[in-house]
Amino acid sequence: MITVDLVAAARPNFMKVAPLYRALKSENSWCRPRLIHTGQHYDTNMSDAFLRELGLPDPDAHLGIGGGTHARQTGGVMIAYEEECLRARPDWVVVVGDVNSTIACTLAAKKIGIPVAHLEAGLHSGDRSMPEELNRIATDALDTLGSRVTVMES
Repeated sequence: MITVDLVAAARPNFMKVAPLYRALKSENSWCRPRLIHTGQHYDTNMSDAFLRELGLPDPDAHLGIGGGTHARQTGGVMIAYEEECLRARPDWVVVVGDVNSTIACTLAAKKIGIPVAHLEAGLHSGDRSMPEELNRIATDALDTLGSRVTVMES
């Protein structure tokens, strides 16, 4: 049975992860999804309440990163997620969105040889002055599948 880490950090991430978590959970003959919460959004209204509303279980791992500058947050997530991967090595990592945790978990996983899939529900802006656009570009470049999975939101 393969283990798939589904990484979420912010409210929009949990919205993207929820249907995938449920779909993979129903495939319990071949797949074991693990919900990883980086803690990038750490306020109860931004995190715990949202998990309950989406019908998601408590995370299998909560990295507890919190706020900070882009560099501190990204670095903190990289370190914490690498430790989590070394402790309970997944077979695949699915990252979503364009937040600092997205690129941080991508880098941590790829550097220790774990394949990464990027699920993104946004459009590239082309504006490289935006931190989110830099996160999208770098994550897409490292995506094991070689192409973005783009979901059109209604």
